[in-house]
Order: sequence, then structure tokens, then C-alpha cells
Amino acid sequence: MPGSVNISHHEATVAIGAPDAQRLASMLAEIAYLLEIPGPNRLSDSQLSILCDGKAADRDEVMHWARELGAELKARH
Repeated sequence: MPGSVNISHHEATVAIGAPDAQRLASMLAEIAYLLEIPGPNRLSDSQLSILCDGKAADRDEVMHWARELGAELKARH
């Protein structure tokens, strides 16, 4: 499929179209920004936990992951 992105993990592969990949990349960039900034608009630790399936998460690790994955998705389209 032209303009699609494949995401795989061992047995399963997920394909999304280019418009959805761009939208996801923008959302990941915004999440990274909201994890990084100080002040009242910053995502709280409890909000971060919700984004990570209720598990405790390292804010810096999730921020970098979101930023890098978003950049990779944008680069592919």
C-alpha cells in the first residue's frame, strides 16, 4: 500500500495509511512536548501512568520514545 507504515512485533504486523501516520506523528510530538515542559500544562505523573497502561513510567524515556517515533513516522512520509 503506497504511503503506508508497517509496525510489527514478532508475530503481528499493523499497517496504517499515510494520513493516519502523519496524525499519529503529530500526536506523539505533542505528547513529548507536554511531558517535557514545566508548568500547569505539563502532563502529570498520573496522566503519564494512564498513557502507559497504568504502569509507572520514566518521564524522560517516554518523552524521548514519543519524539523519536514521531520523527521516524514523519520521515517515512
